[in-house]
Amino acid sequence: MAIGSGALTENTSGTENTAVGYGALFENTSGNNNTGIGLEALEFNSGDDNTAVGVVALLNNSGSSNTATGRDAMYGVVAGSTGSNNTATGYGALYSYTSGSSNTATGASALYYNTTGNFNTANGNGAMFGNTENQNSTGSNNTATGYQALFSYTTASNNTATGYNALFSNTAGNDNTANGYQALNSIPPGARTPPPVAERSIATRRRAITSPRVIRR
Repeated sequence: MAIGSGALTENTSGTENTAVGYGALFENTSGNNNTGIGLEALEFNSGDDNTAVGVVALLNNSGSSNTATGRDAMYGVVAGSTGSNNTATGYGALYSYTSGSSNTATGASALYYNTTGNFNTANGNGAMFGNTENQNSTGSNNTATGYQALFSYTTASNNTATGYNALFSNTAGNDNTANGYQALNSIPPGARTPPPVAERSIATRRRAITSPRVIRR
């Protein structure tokens, strides 16, 4: 079922798909059992069994069994991001994923810069936001619960942070457990405000990934 200009326009052999919104599942040709609701949700999808609800949610996906709810959730910073079995809920959650799989991000910008890390769980706004310098965080098997818990991680793995700013400054340390307000947090005063979620226009971001095309009406 397709509702909206450009929805499911390029579909050839895909079955059991639902697209609601301008450009939703536009270039899905053979993917099956996908649901895209919102402007350009799952627009460049080629995977199966994905659900995207929100503007440009799961835009560049080729993985399977992903669920993204919220604007920019699991946007995918490269064409054909292959991560699978991820769940992202919140504005910009898991925004930068590429091949990372089996991650759960709940909260605005949770796991924002995670690209290839696997089996991470981040609950809270800015939890496991990631490396703001090179915008590429790859750590795996972390659990962060609380506002900006494990905020600065890059390659850090096997950590558990529970509480506001817990393990905030940990970038590459492994096998740590921090429970409580600012537990194991050594950041200087005034450094706790995260960068905002990227505010580039949808059109600008799309041009960086794919050549212009015309939606057939």
